[in-house]
Amino acid sequence: MEIIGRITADATVSETKAGKKVVNFSIAINDTYKTKGSTEVQKITTYVNCSYWINPGVSAYLTKGTLVECYGRMDANAWTNKEGEVKASLTFHVNTIKLHGRPNGSNTSVPVVPMTNASAAEVVDDLPF
Repeated sequence: MEIIGRITADATVSETKAGKKVVNFSIAINDTYKTKGSTEVQKITTYVNCSYWINPGVSAYLTKGTLVECYGRMDANAWTNKEGEVKASLTFHVNTIKLHGRPNGSNTSVPVVPMTNASAAEVVDDLPF
């Protein structure tokens, strides 16, 4: 499954009791539609809670307003709270993240890692043609 949206707040890193780290963040997905017989455009925003278990270092790039494309799977969570009410939520378990850009006017910059000549030669040697 694929979702594309903007991050609603800076990502946080949590650690489980077993010592495994997870990056948690939320994405806002904007959509528009017109109801039948109307010319007025309706706007709807869906918020999706996401978790990423592979590399906690990516949290530095997952800042508020960043446009991201995520691939993964949905998972349903159900529980009973202290008052005895049944609650549920959906979490998108991300396995691939693509960053598409920071919000306009952002002073934050993504560090650029320069490619050395040796690594460029390795990439060229790896080409299938």
